[in-house]
Amino acid sequence: MRASSLLLCLAIATTAMTAQTAQLRLVSTAWPPFTNAAGQPRFALDLVEAGLGRIGVKSETTIVDDGQLTSLLLSGKFDGSAAVWKDAERERTLLFSQPYLENRLILVGRRGTDVSATAFSSLKGKRIAIVEGYAYGETIETSGPTFVRTKTEEDSLKQLLDSAVDYTLMDELVIQYIVKNHAEQARTRLDFGSTPLLTRQLYLAIRKDLPDAESIITRFNAQLRSMIADHTYHRLLHVSFIRADVDGDGLVELVPASDSLGRVEPKDSYSLFSNTIAPPIPKSPTWPTNPNQRYMIGGSVYDGWTTVPDRFKVEDPKRPDPNKATAGIFRFAW
Repeated sequence: MRASSLLLCLAIATTAMTAQTAQLRLVSTAWPPFTNAAGQPRFALDLVEAGLGRIGVKSETTIVDDGQLTSLLLSGKFDGSAAVWKDAERERTLLFSQPYLENRLILVGRRGTDVSATAFSSLKGKRIAIVEGYAYGETIETSGPTFVRTKTEEDSLKQLLDSAVDYTLMDELVIQYIVKNHAEQARTRLDFGSTPLLTRQLYLAIRKDLPDAESIITRFNAQLRSMIADHTYHRLLHVSFIRADVDGDGLVELVPASDSLGRVEPKDSYSLFSNTIAPPIPKSPTWPTNPNQRYMIGGSVYDGWTTVPDRFKVEDPKRPDPNKATAGIFRFAW
């Protein structure tokens, strides 16, 4: 009886713990296209929800006003956040995942505008559109330019094209979307910088005192590489090629959104992180000929485009027309 009672108690305790961690109450500010209310562009929240869903954990994110996020996270009213930057204050209370995405904010100007600045201090006196609610950090306020708050990325671009501002600041992922889906307008009406003026990594963070918090973070981390390999990242980020170290060997791979790459060697890809560029100097006789052009297709790695089998060099009939914008993500007016 005692053994049976003990087992019953353990089962009840395990069930209670599972119930506590099967649904996470998360909080975020509205930060389109990375965080937003349900039904709106929310790339980061979609990725985290997909990763948590794979380990049997559901999540629901409440959107709050800018400036409330940190205090709500530290107060214990929520279990954590699906998309936060890391700082010392938050690290005392929250357990952080591996970074799963990186924000790289690029200078965008009208065609013919100098976009070579590598620091905000070089743009003193310029008017730069930024989206209200983005956590750009307090330091940019005294960095030189005048920052003009806008409602959305679309509003920022409109103000730029209307010459109401000199520049706008856009995440590299948004720029890739514009170049891919509005190629002619991007080529003839815009110029893009090449150096991010601000870079921040995004994390899932959960309160340390949450039951099973460490297990949730560990299991979430374990899903990230497989979500790249099985094209979940591509689908949720709306990109065709991702550059990342998928197999954990220290070298990056180009991972396509499907095993049908097309007939022409791809010229563009989205790097998940700034440091996902392989070292240029061979480390050993077995070092790849071109470590920055390794393709992972169907679970196998190929060293360069010429080594990719012809059976993969076919057009994907399901690939969307690159000249047509994907409805529901952005509605840029030109």
